[in-house]
Amino acid sequence: MTNSATIASDSTGKNTEIKRAGKYLTFHLGKEEYGVGILKVKEIIGIMEITQVPNMPHYAKGVVNLRGKVIPIIDLRDKFSMAEKEYDTRTCIIVVETKDHGGAAAVIGIVVDEVSEVRHLTEKEIEPPPDFGVSNQNSNVLGMAKQQGKVIILLDIDRVLTAEEMFALTETA
Repeated sequence: MTNSATIASDSTGKNTEIKRAGKYLTFHLGKEEYGVGILKVKEIIGIMEITQVPNMPHYAKGVVNLRGKVIPIIDLRDKFSMAEKEYDTRTCIIVVETKDHGGAAAVIGIVVDEVSEVRHLTEKEIEPPPDFGVSNQNSNVLGMAKQQGKVIILLDIDRVLTAEEMFALTETA
């Protein structure tokens, strides 16, 4: 079986091939289900005390101390302009490895409502992001998966934050 792929520009403007078929950790934000490539996920932790950092964007909740390493935390609900929801026992932080502004690895935590499961998605189950009449060049949506009667929004975690946002976030940690 071949991998489903799409061509996208990376943070440096170079075209890169993004393979889409594979395993994804799925999670919920509200009623919507999202997925991130499992190879980007370092670990999943329960919500913990987040230290606020002054002068950060609204979606940057602060930092946490994870076994002696300071990790910046973003709330995907805030980043995606969704309604606020109070954190509860199902709220989790997914610690992911992404690329910073220079292409170097950076570790951040993303707050989600609830982690679901790891799903294996095939090429046939993944479609390109929908075209809403605007450029998808900077889209953080890798594709839309259809599985078990559901639609799963697949995120390109390296593109959820712009280069400027990633720089600001990683400079605080």
